[in-house]
Amino acid sequence: MAAGKLEIKARIRSVESTKKITKAMQLVATSKLKKQKQYMEENREYAHYLKETVQEILSSIEHSRHPYLSKNEGVKPFTIVFTSDMGLCGGYNANIFRMLLNDIGNVGDFVMIGSRGVNWSRNKDFHVVMEETDFEDDCYSELVTIADHALDLYRKKEISEIRILYTHFVNSVSFEPQLVTLLPVEKDKEREKKTSALTIFEPAGDQILDTLVPMYVRSLLYSYFLETKTSEQASRRMAMESATDNAEEIKETLELQFNQARQAAITQEITEIVGGVNAMEGVSS
Repeated sequence: MAAGKLEIKARIRSVESTKKITKAMQLVATSKLKKQKQYMEENREYAHYLKETVQEILSSIEHSRHPYLSKNEGVKPFTIVFTSDMGLCGGYNANIFRMLLNDIGNVGDFVMIGSRGVNWSRNKDFHVVMEETDFEDDCYSELVTIADHALDLYRKKEISEIRILYTHFVNSVSFEPQLVTLLPVEKDKEREKKTSALTIFEPAGDQILDTLVPMYVRSLLYSYFLETKTSEQASRRMAMESATDNAEEIKETLELQFNQARQAAITQEITEIVGGVNAMEGVSS
C-alpha cells in the first residue's frame, strides 16, 4: 500500500510539473496572439483598400483582355501553402494537410512555407518547387520574392493561376483553412452592377493594372501570411489551455486516489490494532 501511495505521489508531482509548463506556454501564446493580431489588423486595412481600388478599376473597364484577368488554359496551378514552423498548436497543421489531400489534391506546383509543411510534403506525392522556413513578421521581402516569381510564371503562361492556402482568422477561438485565388483577378459582379459613374483613368485602366495588380498580389500574400500566424498563435493558446485544464483534472483524480489509498491504509492499521487488542483480551481471559 505504501508503494502505491508513493507511486501516486510521484505521478501528482509529474502532472504538476507538466501543468506549469503548459500554463507558461499558454501565457506566452496569449501575449504573442495579442501582438500578432495587432500586426494583422494594421496590414489587413491596407490590403482591403488596395483590393477595393483594384475592384473599382475593374468595374470601370469593359471587355478588358488584360492577362491578369483571364486564366491560362492548358497549364497547372501554382499554390502557396502556409503552415507553422513549431508544433504544439492543436489541429492547426492537420487541418491544412487534410484540405490539401481531400479538397485540393497534388495537381500543379507548390510552395511550402513552414517546416511542418515542408517535412510533411516530403513524404507525399506533391511537386514542391520551393521550400521556406523560419518566416517571421518582417519577412515581407522574402514573400515579395515568391510573389514576383509566381507573377513571372503567370505572365509567361507557364501556370494557370496563383492560389494561396492559408488559415483564415475569424476570432480567437475560430479559424479555418481557406483556398483563395489571387490570379486571375475576378471581378466583383455586385460592385460592377452598382457602379454607375464613368471613371476616367490616366493612364488607361489596363496600364494601371500592370503596376497595381503585382502590388495587390504582394500585399495580399503578406496579409494572408500575417493572418495565418495569428491563427497559429490562437490555436496554440487554445491547445495549451486545454492541456492545462486536462492536467488539473488528472491532478484532482490522482489526489482523490491518493486520499482514498491513505484512508484505506489508516483503516487497515486501525483494523489490525483492534484485532490485536481483541486477540490479547482473549488470551488474558
